Amino acid sequence: MKQAEITKLSVAELQEKLSQLRKAYSDLRNAHAISPIANPLQIRSARRAVARVATELTKRELQ
Repeated sequence: MKQAEITKLSVAELQEKLSQLRKAYSDLRNAHAISPIANPLQIRSARRAVARVATELTKRELQ
């Protein structure tokens, strides 16, 4: 998810997206722990997507 897409979302949409991304990240980590996934870089991109959305939420709370 790109930063331009994230900034267009409302706070409620960001919170929903954050929960979805965290679940996807958790699922990827669990799948990788059981048996190695084909592309382990997916874990990194999922973690960074979670961080982008969380950062945007924090930024909006501080404004």
